[in-house]
Amino acid sequence: MGSALLRGWCDVRVAVIEPNPLSDLPAQAVQYPHLSAFCDQISDENWKPSLVVFAIKPQVIESVVQDYARFKPATFLSIAAGKPLAVFERLLGKDAAIVRAMPNTPAAIGQGITVCVANDRVPGPAFDLVTNALAATGKVEWLADESLMDAVTALSGSGPAYVFHLVEVLATAGEQLGLAPDLAMKLARQTVIGSGHLLQQSPQSAAELREAVTSPGGTTAAALKVLGAESSLQELFSAALRAAHERGRELS
Repeated sequence: MGSALLRGWCDVRVAVIEPNPLSDLPAQAVQYPHLSAFCDQISDENWKPSLVVFAIKPQVIESVVQDYARFKPATFLSIAAGKPLAVFERLLGKDAAIVRAMPNTPAAIGQGITVCVANDRVPGPAFDLVTNALAATGKVEWLADESLMDAVTALSGSGPAYVFHLVEVLATAGEQLGLAPDLAMKLARQTVIGSGHLLQQSPQSAAELREAVTSPGGTTAAALKVLGAESSLQELFSAALRAAHERGRELS
């Protein structure tokens, strides 16, 4: 996810601290002269960043974050899953301006959505700074209540996996009707891809688009009748999101 953000920031001055070899940085970013990369710490004491981004695994936060308190009054942005604002306030100080964000994997192709929540130390201009920075990977939304981040994680953070699983399920169902596996997968993939593009470009709601495909008494109506039966798709997804939500609360 850090690399996805970096690809969108190639036209601004960025310093990257990355313990892995520089060859691991996105190739299109390495060619830019205003990208500086370090394998340990930023050696320039005069570096005064506006934004410090923690694109790190949750399990290394305790050993990494505290060293960056020296960059205050920069705004600190975390995309580490499951770690609340309070963790960063403890490590960086109560006076630190901190934003917690939950992106999702389509950010890697500029089609993601990121939801953010800020502590009360983040100044007004920093909201625009963070929004514009994250817009490099897609759409950006803000929450006022951090407790809703577990619901966001359950829906959009984990959501791409549900869509990919839907493709698998559709392809398998097509095979069961006699289609060759390759064709069934091709049909399932493109159906989801095309439907997503249509949903993005159409002014109609998802419900209206569904109704437009569904002729009374037709094949789609017969399938939707099954999906809306007693053990409905809505009940299944509601249960799935509740499970993800509860797990998110446990992890945080």
